[in-house]
Amino acid sequence: MTKPESESNPKPSPGPGEKPRSAPGPQSGDNRRGAIAGLIIAIVILGVGWWLARDLTAASKMQDCLMSGRSNCNVIEPAR
Repeated sequence: MTKPESESNPKPSPGPGEKPRSAPGPQSGDNRRGAIAGLIIAIVILGVGWWLARDLTAASKMQDCLMSGRSNCNVIEPAR
């Protein structure tokens, strides 16, 4: 097998006084978009989790009340 030409010819090193060339990095705008999208997704997941936890807690309290044999398990809110 023969090697492709790009592998057989090494890249020349920079001479004195020359800066080595580096591959261009990703633009900072792309990084910020990904970070903001991740933050929004995390906030949505936390919000749904908080709502679900409150809903399940209320259902659990209702079931506990009903399983104890009570017939008056509705939540009574005080008059304002």
